[in-house]
Amino acid sequence: MDTKSLIIDNATILFQQKGYKGVGLNEILRVCNVTKGSLYHHFPNGKEELLIACLHFLNEVITLDIVDIFEGYPTTLEATNSMIEKLIVNLETEGTITGYTFSSMVSEMATLSDLVRKACAELYAKIQGIYFKKLMEDGYSKELASNIALMITASIEGTMMLCLVETSAKPLKVISQLLPNILKEF
Repeated sequence: MDTKSLIIDNATILFQQKGYKGVGLNEILRVCNVTKGSLYHHFPNGKEELLIACLHFLNEVITLDIVDIFEGYPTTLEATNSMIEKLIVNLETEGTITGYTFSSMVSEMATLSDLVRKACAELYAKIQGIYFKKLMEDGYSKELASNIALMITASIEGTMMLCLVETSAKPLKVISQLLPNILKEF
């Protein structure tokens, strides 16, 4: 792994675990075992530029995972339930789902930095786009597919935060149980 990738990978984990403000540059340097000069070589504008690179990295990782899941199932309901089940398994076996959520970074930084807000908005839009595409394949109208995609995105992101706060998979299990009823109503 090259130095830039190493920094992004480790900083992403730290930001997810502790938030942007909870992680200092010295901690990133120590965990990555790199010098300050090396970090600034790859991220001349410092910590915020690094955060944006981490968000772009998460964008790729999360959306590729969701696309893989959604391409493997014939309906939105089956794909979403599979994705939720994967999150539940991760939470119950690893004790966390931080690799799948970036909400803590969004809530902390999106109002302070337009560049961070835009990077987060891109990720949410990509996720919603995956759901939207599958809902369209399921036969929903364009407007309804768009609205349901937004609802699924907001529900899952919020539920992941609840799971982390409660240290329990129960919120994900509840969403998984309610989702079939919600999709049937439309």
